[in-house]
Formats: sequence, C-alpha cells, structure tokens
Amino acid sequence: MDLEITLRVDGTEHRLTVDTRTTLLDALRERLGNTSPKKGCDHGQCGACTLLLDGRRALGCLALAVAHQGADIVTAAGLADGELHPLQRSFIAHDAFQCGYCTPGQIVSAAGMLHEAQEGWPSAVSKDPNAADVVLDDEEIAERMSGNLCRCAAYANIVPAIAEVAHR
Repeated sequence: MDLEITLRVDGTEHRLTVDTRTTLLDALRERLGNTSPKKGCDHGQCGACTLLLDGRRALGCLALAVAHQGADIVTAAGLADGELHPLQRSFIAHDAFQCGYCTPGQIVSAAGMLHEAQEGWPSAVSKDPNAADVVLDDEEIAERMSGNLCRCAAYANIVPAIAEVAHR
C-alpha cells in the first residue's frame, strides 16, 4: 500500500509517495537522492545510517518513513550551514576516518551525543547519573558512540576528534 507523506530533510520539505514498508533510510537514499546516510548492515547494528530525527539520534534503517511524517530529519550533509560543522572539521583535522563509509553516521551520532550530554543525560559509564553536568572523557565518549561501528578501526582518532569539539 502506498501513502503520500511529507518529510523535512536538512531544512527542505519533500512530498513523496512511498510504500508503507519503506524505511526512512531507503526513502532518503532511493527516493530523495540523499546519499549522506549510508546503508551498512541494514539491521540497526552498525550506525552508518544514523540521523537526527527531531533532534534525537535514530537509525534510518529501523525507522519507517510513514511513521515520521513531518519530522525534522538532519543528515550529515545537513549539519553544515554554509561551512563545515565543527565536528566535520575536527574529523578532518584528526584524520578520524579511513574509508569514510561510517563517517557521516559517526558525525551525526556525535552531534546527537553532544546534545544529550549537554542536556545531562547519563550513560552506562557515567560516574554520577544524577550529575547536572556530564563530563565527556574518553570513556564516556566511547560508550556513547558504541552504536557506531568503524570497520577500519579509526576509533583512535574518532574519540579525540569528538573530544576536541566537546571541550570547546
């Protein structure tokens, strides 16, 4: 069954007709031509398709497009506002990517993670889950980014790239 929906992607509204079983990732890539989110495992395990969905991290391969009509969707391409986002610049400066396939999902996840930490959301390794301020040390960043996999093992550079932006 097909349904007409409206998606707001990277600040632009799009009307499209999709099969009700279409994932948000497939709607973005195949219908809208937005190749920023990547199709990695297609099972929600790698994080290559990470998006910000109404400001929160979400896996595009696990979200049905019809369930997010009118939602504000941000991809790695949409993080830049005329110039590269600070995380994008930091990933470049720290050589925090090798093949680059996971990089858009890593950067979007990092942007969402920084917002979550700013809001005081604890993680599994937070020293004090009731603390008003989250300290983003390497262990905290690694835990919060654990849903995003890098097959090239650029983790040694990813964590410092995120830490640089977190500590500004």
